Amino acid sequence: MLFSIITVTYNASRWIERTIQSVISQSYSHIEYIIIDGNSTDGTPEIIKKYQSSIAYFVSEPDKGLYDAMNKGLKSASGDYVWFLNAGDTIYSDNTVQEIVNTLGSRNLPDIIYGETQIVDEQGNSVAMRRLKAPEKLTWKSFRMGMLVCHQSFLVKRAVAESYDLQYRFAADYEWCIRCMKKAKTLFNTRLILSRFLEAGLSAANRKKSLKERYRIMCENYGKIPTQIRHVWFAVRFYIAKWTKKTVS
Repeated sequence: MLFSIITVTYNASRWIERTIQSVISQSYSHIEYIIIDGNSTDGTPEIIKKYQSSIAYFVSEPDKGLYDAMNKGLKSASGDYVWFLNAGDTIYSDNTVQEIVNTLGSRNLPDIIYGETQIVDEQGNSVAMRRLKAPEKLTWKSFRMGMLVCHQSFLVKRAVAESYDLQYRFAADYEWCIRCMKKAKTLFNTRLILSRFLEAGLSAANRKKSLKERYRIMCENYGKIPTQIRHVWFAVRFYIAKWTKKTVS
């Protein structure tokens, strides 16, 4: 079983090395590592070239943004599964890929493999587990409640994976996951922590644009009125969490 792990970068010299090291240090050897760089000018390509012998495919050239670069990665992949890790994100442990294989056992390869996510800060230190937990049983309808599985802990069989929709600049990963799940016949919960996600944070302006895109995607997939009702609950949940955090601290 071959895993195509894809990292998309742009001016990520602060974080790219730890991402690379987390991939090439895996105890499982059947990994095709692909790095797509958007013509970085901060030394990122030079860092990547230090590990050239462990990288199956690397290119540094201008692109049309994050999801265009991800599409390039998909086109370059030849593995059974594609797995996206952005610069700063890491695989949870050196044995994680082997643990995934062990957990699958002799069963037929599922269309989607998923698990939990740990949040880390810019130094790579653990902050907390992701607030939204992966559901025991995942379907495309699960994402009507938001992105319950982090993109970095969502592995898709290459035969099922389609291109990212470039009309979305900030939430194409959310729409892509829904589309993949609609095509998938089998979704497998590893019950493992698969990745460490760098919570670098979006700017306020980009976060607002991302939420608007997600709302539009939800309306298109789950209906406008049900989505509006759920957003009332999302708002209540947000303020309860904010109030609880304030009282605890």
